[in-house]
Amino acid sequence: MRNRNVLPSVKLSIVPIVLLIVIILGIMMILGADNVLNYSSYVLFAMAVFTLILSRIFHPCRWLLLRKGIGESAGQILPAIPILILISTISATWMLGGIVPTIIDFGLRVLNPKTFLVMACLVCSVISVLVGSSWTTCATIGVAFMGIGAVLGYNPACTAGAVISGAYFGDKISPLSDTTILASSTVGVNLFSHVKYLMVTTLPSLTIALIVFAVIGFTTDITDSIETNEMLLQLDATFHISPWLLLAPVITCALIVMRVKVLITLCISTLVGLASLFLAQPHIFAQLSAESGAVMAVVKLLCTGTMIETGNEMLNNLVSTSGIEGMIETIKLVLCAMLFGGTLLGTGMLSSITHALSRRLSGLRKVVSTTVATGLTVNACTGDQYLSLIIVGNLYKNLYAKCGLEPRLLSRSLEDSISVTSVLIPWNSCGMTQSTVLGVSTFHYLPYCVFNYLCPIMSIAVAAIGLKIYRNINSL
Repeated sequence: MRNRNVLPSVKLSIVPIVLLIVIILGIMMILGADNVLNYSSYVLFAMAVFTLILSRIFHPCRWLLLRKGIGESAGQILPAIPILILISTISATWMLGGIVPTIIDFGLRVLNPKTFLVMACLVCSVISVLVGSSWTTCATIGVAFMGIGAVLGYNPACTAGAVISGAYFGDKISPLSDTTILASSTVGVNLFSHVKYLMVTTLPSLTIALIVFAVIGFTTDITDSIETNEMLLQLDATFHISPWLLLAPVITCALIVMRVKVLITLCISTLVGLASLFLAQPHIFAQLSAESGAVMAVVKLLCTGTMIETGNEMLNNLVSTSGIEGMIETIKLVLCAMLFGGTLLGTGMLSSITHALSRRLSGLRKVVSTTVATGLTVNACTGDQYLSLIIVGNLYKNLYAKCGLEPRLLSRSLEDSISVTSVLIPWNSCGMTQSTVLGVSTFHYLPYCVFNYLCPIMSIAVAAIGLKIYRNINSL
């Protein structure tokens, strides 16, 4: 009888992961990057089933362990579902309530077109630091910047890269961020000491990103000011633009800073959006409720796609909303990623891979480089940043202590390799959410997320030169 407590071989464990990557790349090459989202949920579900069959044939696992693995994955991922639903309702109500159009209007009047990408990145950084959430930042001010960028003539993928770079910078270093708190608490590091230590790799990464965005801005052909003025006229003709509508993002930021529960905050933000629609845009609400009545109009706005005629095709596409219906594919992907990650955990395949990566490590550069590589691998396998932070953090705690390396080096390496790269993985909950919210596929915006892919590189580079890396520090 095979010993079920022994981990499966590394060769067996990497088969589902390699096959997943090959299939995803095949879809991208044959059908195009835009179709990856349409097929990824089916691929992930098939890989979860394949992993179970593979384990059953070559290395049977106990049902209890499998159930525990899926349970751990579900415990981390399922709470994201109601958040995804509420983010979609905020996007719909803030758009047709005139909140996002007001931000776009003010942005077009105030922002310098050449420095737009730099400002988008910086503003998203500040807001994300204050609210501690990249998801909320992208779904609110990020959507507004996408609209401004489209009017100015910027590539949507480039604008999305600037928004995501800023949002994840703030999410990474904010003491209010759940990933920041999770990374420090998993390793046992003081939160503010962890944030301070993050600056060594985070600030240089953001600085380089801002330089890149400045270069892109000054070398991009900007839409003629006449077209911008026409768009402003169309916005003013379609929506009632008022500075009072800017209270909506202010209220949202205030609620999050006061540490009100995320679901309650998002519900209130949706209600504020609906109130803006009733009070500030009565003509739009009348247009929506003309056929089906007031109640059904609200239900349709929240649940399905809604379009209004503005007389301008670009503006029509900009202010159209998809509601909860537009988030269904993302939710399917999140659930299927949960199953795949859970089966890898429950069958022991993920543990086998991570143990193999961490074996025979002693030098500083090898330890940090392997931590980063493991973080990227686990993040891609589980499809969830929270689960990845917990797994990799617990895996390497003893190794860092054995090597005489301080724990905050591990917590920083976790953030550099997991928290900011999750948005670059198409089947990760972050990648799926941001591609849906911003309307740009992950593969398209990935090259422009300069900050996100610089962080793991910077983490390895800083370790290589030994900058601010100390040994045998027991208390921070």
